[in-house]
Parts: sequence; structure tokens; C-alpha cells
Amino acid sequence: MNPYLITEPTSISFSGGRTSGYMLHKVLEANNGLPDMAKVCFANTGKEEEATLKFVHDCSVNWNVPITWLEYRYIDGENQFAVVNYETASRNGEPFEQLLDKFQMLPNPVNKSCTAFLKIRVISKYLLSVGFTEWVSMIGLRADEQRRATRLKGDRKGEEAIAPLYLDGKSVQDVSKFWKEQPFDLELPNMNGKTMHGNCDLCYLKSTNTLQSLIAEKPERAVWWANMETKVLNQGRVHPSRAMFRLDRPSYQKMYDNALAQNVFNFDDETISCFCGD
Repeated sequence: MNPYLITEPTSISFSGGRTSGYMLHKVLEANNGLPDMAKVCFANTGKEEEATLKFVHDCSVNWNVPITWLEYRYIDGENQFAVVNYETASRNGEPFEQLLDKFQMLPNPVNKSCTAFLKIRVISKYLLSVGFTEWVSMIGLRADEQRRATRLKGDRKGEEAIAPLYLDGKSVQDVSKFWKEQPFDLELPNMNGKTMHGNCDLCYLKSTNTLQSLIAEKPERAVWWANMETKVLNQGRVHPSRAMFRLDRPSYQKMYDNALAQNVFNFDDETISCFCGD
């Protein structure tokens, strides 16, 4: 059976990266467009690079496919969502900061509350609001991401998560080849199939060496992250030693200071995979 064929209510999770974009194109090919029973969802945290937002918009325009832009909102003590678009989407971390204000603590590699609330549950709440009760969630994981693909599961009862690219045997090479042949592309560097600038610009799951490189390239990237660590520290809910996204590396303020002083420290940690994207 064609893994891209849609025969029941389906959510297509578009992270804003090349792999999920390729998956979306394969779905459109298999179904001669987007079936009425399918929704393409992009959940914006407000910390994506502008190029990511433009890429989502470009896919929508060039392929004539409606993409629903969603953002987390914390209103009247409840987790809610808002539907936005390319023009109105947050660009200064506003949804992410609302989540931090709610919990008054920071997510970390063990407790990825940002992924759960800003991405997964925002999409689920939206689907429920438009009448979905049971659905298939298509996630952009490839054949070379077997460990992640085989561990997929739905966030709630009635949701089945699948990775059609994995089922179809598509690899990072297939993704790269596809985008080289397109009239547009994600305007972020492709380094052996990886986009280290992608998704949240300085996500704490990225390796320390990657973060230092990104901050050295553009130091102002670190300002928001450093401010969030300071904000949580000043709220006094956690011990000062835990007011950080990661306890096994320098603070974002320290990495920012290092970049300005042109100091570079070598770490041997690796980027940690997450639902958020490619």
C-alpha cells in the first residue's frame, strides 16, 4: 500500500524542514492534491529562523496547499492555541515565553515540555477543534532514522503516528536530491543532510559545539535564551543551579560572552533528536 495515500482523517506535521517538506510533496503526489480529510499543520514556537517561516510559506504558495499555522497560547489559566499565518506569526519567542511563564521553569533533555505543549498538543487541540476524533499523524522521519521512526506513537487515544518516508525507504540522500531539483529551497545551509540552523535557532538539544558556532555567527541569537534563564532564576521557583536549559554545559549568557570574546571551548556532546523537526 502506498504509505502516502490518505484514506482517513490525517494530520501532516510540517516542521518547516526539508524532510517534512519532501514528505508533504509525496503526499500531494499520491493524492493528486490535499484531500479534504487532511490537515497540514505547522506549529510555530516563535524561535524559528526567518528562513524556516519563509520556507513554509513558499511550500504553501508553490504547491497550492493550505498549511495551518498554529501557536501556543496560555489564556485564563488554560493551554490554548491560536491560528496565525506567515505575516502574523510570532518571531520573538512569544509562544515559548508564555509556556515558560506558565511553568516558571525551563524544559530540559529529560522534560521536553516545549515539544509537548508548543508542538504536539497544540496540533492535537486544533484537530479536535475542527472535528477530528480519530486520526493518523504523518511525521517526517526517514529510513535512516529507524530508531526514532519505530518508536513513534500517538499523543492521545485515537491518534496513530506513522512515518511514511521510513515505510517507503527514503533516506537523507533522497531528500537532498529532491530539493536540488526544485525551483525553491529552505534558505539554510545543508551540511551532509543536516540543517543545524533549523527549527528553534538555539534549541538546547543541539550540541554545545553547534550552539557555539551559531552564536559566534550571530551573537544576538543568544540574547532571548539568556534572558529566559535569567527570568526563571528571578522567579525563584527553582534553585539557582537549575535555572538553565542544560546543567551539563555553560549558560547561554556564558556562551554569548564567549562569542564576544572569541573564546571557543570544545565539547563532545551530540545533538539530541526531538519531535520538533528535521
